[in-house]
Amino acid sequence: MIWVLIALIVVVLLLLASCLKIVPQAQAYVIERLGAYQGTWSVGFHIKVPFLDKIARKVNLKEQVADFPPQPVITKDNVTMRIDTVVFYQITDPKLFTYGVENPMMAIENLTATTLRNIIGDLELDQTLTSRETINTKMRAALDIATDPWGIKVNRVELKNIIPPAEIQNAMEKQMKAERERREAVTRAEGEKKAKILEAEGAKESAILRAEADKQSAILRAEAQKEKMIREAEGEAEAILKVQQANADGIRMLKEAGADESVLKIKSLEAFEKVADGQATTILLPSELSGIASLAAAWKEGTKK
Repeated sequence: MIWVLIALIVVVLLLLASCLKIVPQAQAYVIERLGAYQGTWSVGFHIKVPFLDKIARKVNLKEQVADFPPQPVITKDNVTMRIDTVVFYQITDPKLFTYGVENPMMAIENLTATTLRNIIGDLELDQTLTSRETINTKMRAALDIATDPWGIKVNRVELKNIIPPAEIQNAMEKQMKAERERREAVTRAEGEKKAKILEAEGAKESAILRAEADKQSAILRAEAQKEKMIREAEGEAEAILKVQQANADGIRMLKEAGADESVLKIKSLEAFEKVADGQATTILLPSELSGIASLAAAWKEGTKK
């Protein structure tokens, strides 16, 4: 009996432990009682009635990602391509998510494929390839409205990949290659143009610098020539002044010394000696040397005046 009592106590404890539930963060539990919806447990501690309550579904409230395989679609100009989409969704109502649709993920996948075909069917191939943002916006709005009764909110839809037919891919690759070559040629031409402009600007700057250097050199040469001429003129003027000063000093010394007629005759003869040493071929002399003395006396008289 003791062992039976112990066994019953253990069973009761295990039963009570199974009735104590803790709902973790970002989750919700849908509870049924006797097969009917009883309520939704949010985050925290909860007690389940034994044998009556049942956890019908554990719902994840985080944002989730559904990556669907490529779906065949036909454009307005009858081009068949394959497009795979990615849907970002979040469960906002656990009750509607549990009872609104049998298989929510399959329903979202089929709804996505149908919506995508309807949107792509109104667009041509070029529009399909260049209007991803528009397609994403239209699909998100359509899916959000359609999944609202299921307690699901579609936050974002992205076209993961657009796969056109092989021949169109080849044509697109050729076009892209030609466009790259064209851009490369334009870039190369612009680079050559810039190089020529820089070269011309460099030559212009060099010519300007050379002209400026020649100008400065000419100015310096002119200033040096001018300085030379000034110095030569000043030297000649100084020499003339010194000669004149020497002559004046000589005359003054003769005057102060009171030179007689014999000295003047000697000076006159020295003067005629210098004249004779010149380039003249004819020299006129007085008939008598006494005339030289008279000339010297006249010169003396003139110096006194």
